[in-house]
Amino acid sequence: MKAVRFVGVGKPAQVTELPTREPKAGEVLVKIGGAGVCHSDLHVLHQGIGIDKPFTLGHENAGWVASVGSGVTFWKEGDPVAIYGPWGCGHCHACMQSMENYCENWVPGKSFGGGLGSDGGMANYMIVPSERLLVPLGKLDPKDAAPLSDAALTPYHGIKRALPYLTPDATAVVLGVGGLGHMAVQLLKVLSGCRIVAADVDNSKLEMAKKLGADLVVNTKNIDEAAEMINKFTGPRKASLVLDCVGVQPTVDLGTKIVGQNSAFTILGLGGGVLKFAGNTTLPFACSVSMPYWGSRAELMEVLKLAETGRIHAEVTHFKLDETPDVYKKLEEGKIKGRAVIVPN
Repeated sequence: MKAVRFVGVGKPAQVTELPTREPKAGEVLVKIGGAGVCHSDLHVLHQGIGIDKPFTLGHENAGWVASVGSGVTFWKEGDPVAIYGPWGCGHCHACMQSMENYCENWVPGKSFGGGLGSDGGMANYMIVPSERLLVPLGKLDPKDAAPLSDAALTPYHGIKRALPYLTPDATAVVLGVGGLGHMAVQLLKVLSGCRIVAADVDNSKLEMAKKLGADLVVNTKNIDEAAEMINKFTGPRKASLVLDCVGVQPTVDLGTKIVGQNSAFTILGLGGGVLKFAGNTTLPFACSVSMPYWGSRAELMEVLKLAETGRIHAEVTHFKLDETPDVYKKLEEGKIKGRAVIVPN
């Protein structure tokens, strides 16, 4: 089979041939129908995750069960599935609550899932180590649903944590309307009655955000002007939720200018921005800052149901597996709207 491989920090992803392995006891072999291309992949390629050995990329995956190892009782060949991304120990307090994204036994330098140290889904087939890591896909098409396992699950988890702040007279601001941000706009529309501001440096992405339900769109090329426009819209209360889907220094700085008192400043993006804290001179009183990570298996089921019932969808562009290295270049250049999906089969 073909696979897109991480072969070392600072080296481009490589498309190569690999043998297709049969599943061992407890494992499931999944035929991949779609694998999302995420900005986190760029972090893996450029900065590494403390794992030097080569592995197949792709942590947003969906497809069909191809075969199962001994001991697997729930799944059968042909079942459509989404693959839950973060792989924890399965036994700690967090994992037992389906929150393997916060596994207590994970340590730096250890694989945390397919495409994150273990072989992921940018290949014709993928081995999943436990049947608990699969979620029913329902009637969704894997090539369209694959990004939901991260691009939708991550903002869904962050927004759910902030729901107490999102009263009908509140305003939420989404910084960055890329893969995560365009899902966040839709999820805010579904989960709350608050007003939604979408902010980005790309006007075409802002147009998409407007179509997806944003009440106001703001170009952030000039941070001070963007902050003034957003604060004029929100009034003295300012934003009750700032959802930073980028996490670079300009978006972090903008967030501090627009977030209100008794609010949530949630940073989802891994852009490396620094939030300096100096009493109430940086952030207003009762502003809760958090960096949630991914989401739980149960929340993935909820996200997929929202999509299956037509309440959210991922804006996707499909590419062949051989095109993946070029897709990463386009992603780095900001030329991907919504989410790129690799379709290996």
